[in-house]
Amino acid sequence: MTGHQRVRDDEGSAVRLLALSDGVFAIAMTLLALDIGLPVGLDPDGFEEALADVMPSVWAYALSFVVIAAFWRGHHQLFRYVEKVDGTVVKLGLLGLGLIALMPFPTTLLAEYGDLSSSVAVYSGAVAVMGVSQLALTIALWKRPWLAGAAPSERVRRNDMADLAATALVFAVAVPLAFVSPTGAKLWWAVLIPVKWVLGERGNRLRAAAGGDAGA
Repeated sequence: MTGHQRVRDDEGSAVRLLALSDGVFAIAMTLLALDIGLPVGLDPDGFEEALADVMPSVWAYALSFVVIAAFWRGHHQLFRYVEKVDGTVVKLGLLGLGLIALMPFPTTLLAEYGDLSSSVAVYSGAVAVMGVSQLALTIALWKRPWLAGAAPSERVRRNDMADLAATALVFAVAVPLAFVSPTGAKLWWAVLIPVKWVLGERGNRLRAAAGGDAGA
């Protein structure tokens, strides 16, 4: 009876949480583009000026779209093996979704005030906290093997943790760095490009090897 009560009250299908997650990610990505636009009826000189003015918003949109898409991809990889969720997983999942939904705000700050230390620090902190949130969710799921029908190998788990930790660390370091040099902090973000590529390729190889082993 106790076991049935726990399942009924604290656990549910992972499909529902994943469906909600997809909706939140999609809405957040859409909201990023709402501030991008040009006034109508501009003369050629005004058009050129307005186009130059809107470019920071375009670049901020592109950056945040890539960031959110990376978290969405990682979220789906994480839930690939999960069949059920409990109260802790739901709370951590909702926390992460709340942070994702908030991303249009620091994106607007970055677009409008990208040369100010506070704006770069807020954006960096927002991404770092998202990384920490997803890392906490990952750890929570790995400590609850009864929620999954199968589980990735230990090497895959470690690689995924390193990927999330790298994102959180790079953006966390950028927070104090932004108060020294906003431009330097934004350039520092680029450190993630080779790191993510190496970890991503390694993760693909490990997953392919695990799939081959399972098929054998």
